[in-house]
Amino acid sequence: MPHRRYTSFQAFVVALKIGFDLDGVLADMEGELFRQAETLFGDPMARRLQERADAAADNTAAAERGAVRPPPATPMPPLLKMNMTARQQRRLWHHVESIENFWETLVELEAGSIARLAAAASERRWEIIFLTRRPETVGATAQVQSQRWLESRGFKLPSVYVVQGSRGRIAAALGLDIVVDDRPENCVDVVVDSKARALLVWRDDEHLLPPAARRLGIGVVKTTGECLDILMQMDPVPSNEPPGVIDRVKRLLGLKESAGA
Repeated sequence: MPHRRYTSFQAFVVALKIGFDLDGVLADMEGELFRQAETLFGDPMARRLQERADAAADNTAAAERGAVRPPPATPMPPLLKMNMTARQQRRLWHHVESIENFWETLVELEAGSIARLAAAASERRWEIIFLTRRPETVGATAQVQSQRWLESRGFKLPSVYVVQGSRGRIAAALGLDIVVDDRPENCVDVVVDSKARALLVWRDDEHLLPPAARRLGIGVVKTTGECLDILMQMDPVPSNEPPGVIDRVKRLLGLKESAGA
């Protein structure tokens, strides 16, 4: 249930409690994994990655012309997208874990988005909790590395939870109102196992979006910036408005009440 806050007039309003995934939403883990794979496996891996990227671009361009419609597919984690063997995956992660403070080296996916989130959260008194499954590496803990990374990009005193298991159960346990994630399965967990609403940041081709995402009332956006636009429209400024922000986000996203709500 949304948490209460009070304006200077002591009027009751709703303070949103929002969970943000890190990798794929704010941080470019996939791009860095590609670079590390090139370091480990050399030019053959780089060529395969480029060939796949070119093929995907050709399919997208053809689809836009109406010449072909890419077949639906189940989205894959970054390492599977790279067509790596299980042995290669283990070797890559072992390499990553040996890099001191690896999680502090990632690039922000959309420059300025973290600072923008911090400013919006401060102005609207949102409670932001960052969620991640990052494994440990040499150096500081994954939690501390993530906190330093967020602070270096403008978010002071970030709350970071390194978690395992269902994102829905985590959302329920933490009393979250909204969870922002880039994995459809995590968003499904949220709407099935909690009362929170899910926002899916889907950067891939729309034809690859699992049908269950829309059917379960999961909001879908193309970028983190678009996600922030929606959150800020939903809760524009601290005011005397009565509760009802969850209804507003559903209207902004064109969603209907899901069966599990």
